[in-house]
Amino acid sequence: MEPHRDYLSRLADIDAKVERARVDPEVVLGRAAGLLAGRTGCRVDEAHAHLLRLAAERGDDPGETAADVLEALEDCTPQKPDRLGSLTETALRPPPPAGRRSSPGSFPSSGPAAPSGVPSVVSGWADIVQQVLDAVPGRHIVLMPVRDRNGRIEDYTFAAASPSVVDLSGRRGTQIVGRRVSETYPTLVNGPIWEAWGESIADGLSREVGPVPYASPAERAPVDVTLTVRVRPVGLGLLNSWVRHDEEDRLAERIAQTEQLGNLGWGEWDLLTGKIVWSEGLYRIYERDPAEGPLPSEESDALTVPEDIPLRQQAVEIFGRGETVDVSYRIRVGDRIKHIRTIVDAVRDTDGRPVKVYGIVQDVTARETSRVRLAEVEQQLREHQRSLAAEHRLTVQLQQIVLPIPAAPFDLPGLRAAVRYLPAETASRVGGDWYHAAAADDGSVVLAVGDVAGHGLQAAAVMAQLRHALAALSVTTTSDPAALLTHLNQLLYAGRSAADLMPLTATAVVARYDPPTGTLVWAQAGHPAPLRARAGVTTELDRPEGALLGAFPEVRYGTAAATVVPGDLLLFYTDGLIEHRDRTLEEGLAPVLVTLNRLSGERNQQPLAELLAQLRHANPDDDACILAVRPLPVASDPGGDDG
Repeated sequence: MEPHRDYLSRLADIDAKVERARVDPEVVLGRAAGLLAGRTGCRVDEAHAHLLRLAAERGDDPGETAADVLEALEDCTPQKPDRLGSLTETALRPPPPAGRRSSPGSFPSSGPAAPSGVPSVVSGWADIVQQVLDAVPGRHIVLMPVRDRNGRIEDYTFAAASPSVVDLSGRRGTQIVGRRVSETYPTLVNGPIWEAWGESIADGLSREVGPVPYASPAERAPVDVTLTVRVRPVGLGLLNSWVRHDEEDRLAERIAQTEQLGNLGWGEWDLLTGKIVWSEGLYRIYERDPAEGPLPSEESDALTVPEDIPLRQQAVEIFGRGETVDVSYRIRVGDRIKHIRTIVDAVRDTDGRPVKVYGIVQDVTARETSRVRLAEVEQQLREHQRSLAAEHRLTVQLQQIVLPIPAAPFDLPGLRAAVRYLPAETASRVGGDWYHAAAADDGSVVLAVGDVAGHGLQAAAVMAQLRHALAALSVTTTSDPAALLTHLNQLLYAGRSAADLMPLTATAVVARYDPPTGTLVWAQAGHPAPLRARAGVTTELDRPEGALLGAFPEVRYGTAAATVVPGDLLLFYTDGLIEHRDRTLEEGLAPVLVTLNRLSGERNQQPLAELLAQLRHANPDDDACILAVRPLPVASDPGGDDG
């Protein structure tokens, strides 16, 4: 009889503790909030706040309102998560005259029988918590402390567990409910997780433990994993959530990261059971709440943009032939159009009929948007190229009209001259290089080359302006090189506009040759000096001062003089012949000097023609204009040779 008396004594102690707990308003309020949260699926803090608002509206003490709710909820049917207000309203409504009502703080028990010695209030609370865990995603367990006769915690009991919980021994959630932790997981006893449980019960605060190693008991197959456990006090017990840091979780994490990085999602459709499964990524793509479940196939098909329905029909035909489907089409999600790529395959039976369908969906909206924008840019580029081509044709026509290039050497008083124009290889880089070689009214010969800054139609137009102005001035006004450059500078500067951010400038060299004396007087405006080759030695003529044309309103141009004798070769050129961004001027000039030295040291009957044939411009992105001259012997027949 003694053991029976001890059992009855312990049961009386527990009932007394429960009765004292009922009297404490804060405990009653906490229990009511926990029960209300379990019935509605909301958070406990939301239920607690709701009870406080309800008590204020009733003008009642929160503890009394909570006691009324506890008493009334025993006879209420559990509600859906969004029925918090209606549940408390139903709970506080006057009860029907018939029917039994339990005392405040007691709970109904609909689950397995409570462990021996556990009061009904604990068992009912555990049943409510189990209902909550059945509806909540993730892996969670709820523990109840087991105390000795002195009130000290000696063990913990599994009160509830998520259906997805599978422990290291293969037991599922319902198989561990009612068991003690010390019996089920002995290696946890007095470890860091065990200590965290006790601390959370003592101070009511949440904790996170880990990562910590867990080893299975020695009598089982060895399994070593690393866990991170989150502990939260809930109602009468502890809510535990954990993460296993093993290969399975890492693989799931990698899949989730891959979905996010690739904007992917996957789905399965079991044709035998009709069950459809979507990954989190697929819910993101379709902007659908996972709680609502996958879209039925009819609703999914209805999202397709009408213009792309034939694409889906074609994909169905391909799938029907047993082939893998890879199709891209558009869907309307809310008020936005999305471009998705879908790859579908199936597991088929022996007759080739699909049994289970697998699909990967990728949101390629950003890629398609970029493709469309790139296509627009390409179209603009093509239009720009057509415009450039038209401008190039017009520029070339203008050059051919304004700057005709003689095909063979031609004679001037006392000189033989030859011209070559080396156009830029790029169509859009047609420049404003020009030359002039003609006799003046005073019997002298005016020679010139120039280069307008920039390229295109505007540069060609300025080139025409300068060349015609020089030709007119040398006939009507003066043949003095410095005076001619002064007039050209004034002409170009006067054409500037206040709106021009970068006014056009130009370089030029102008020379006057006197046949009786063989004297060459020349001036330059920021241009390379002419080259004189004599008996195998080539030198630059001494350079007088002179600034760019069009840069300043008033410029003083100096002149220099040199003597040219029969046998000499004189070369005027624009900078495209020698300048290149990857070479120095000396490197660009070197092959020109080699050619001049060789031809001037030989007795060649066609030095001008051979010289122009061998010269190449250093910069293929720039035009080059070359004017080569040589004095004619006084006694020679001007038509005696070709160069």
